[in-house]
Amino acid sequence: MISRIENKKIKIEVDTAGAQLQQLVLKEDDKNYLWHGDPEYWGRRAPVLFPIVGRLKNDQYTYNDQEYQMTQHGFARDNEFELLEEGQDSLTYVLAENEATLEKYPFKFRLELKYTINENSLAVKYKVINTDQKDMYFSIGAHPAFYWPLTDGEKKEDYYLEFEKEEEAEKYLLEAGLLNHQTEQVLENQKILELNSEIFKDDALVFKNLESEKVTLKSRKSEREVKMEFKNFPYLGIWSQSAEAPFICLEPWQGIADSVDSSGRIEEKEGINKLSPGEKFECTHIITIK
Repeated sequence: MISRIENKKIKIEVDTAGAQLQQLVLKEDDKNYLWHGDPEYWGRRAPVLFPIVGRLKNDQYTYNDQEYQMTQHGFARDNEFELLEEGQDSLTYVLAENEATLEKYPFKFRLELKYTINENSLAVKYKVINTDQKDMYFSIGAHPAFYWPLTDGEKKEDYYLEFEKEEEAEKYLLEAGLLNHQTEQVLENQKILELNSEIFKDDALVFKNLESEKVTLKSRKSEREVKMEFKNFPYLGIWSQSAEAPFICLEPWQGIADSVDSSGRIEEKEGINKLSPGEKFECTHIITIK
């Protein structure tokens, strides 16, 4: 079920299927900045990553000496959420454990997503509550895709990413979706990362603990831009499906893929969050378009 809210500057659509954002439109020029999910390249738009981010080694993990299977980015994106609350400027969705999730993930939980619009910004707030009687382990992340280029007639090479602060940043290299303990220098005391169609030929750009809490997709040929604010997210992924795919993903993460030599124990997983019974976790990212 699709729900819509709008103000004077933007309008959004969200589906109960995965609580996934469907559109993010700037009313000034009636432009949808969010990728439309063409399955020729990538059939998703802005999936919610929970209870893991990235890939597990052998698509499995262990908890209490029992083995569980889970595919990349977890199951929330493939579950039907309940629309909990619909306000004038916000939509709130909820997902709880069910028989199918308990087979993959032996924890009882409540996951709430709240989309709030303000001027030309969209805040996406995640709330995870441990409703179980034991400690719960999880990761959570965002995966929104934006058109790249944003304007007809432009090329990918006309675009760049501008970080909030000068960065001495390395990307963490992936091997079949797993971290291989190798890095490659990307920025040397720079704020600008130039973009081109080949930049993702070796998979996503994965960053850890950046100084910046904001990054903006900008063009040298036009004024349209997308800013992602990711305060309190220790990881940032940037990805596109192929050299031809006309979108780019800006992905704040609370969690990260396994390494090639991961133990598989969920308690030892890098970036994992732990909640005690009854405890809750919250984080928010903000997307601004103009």
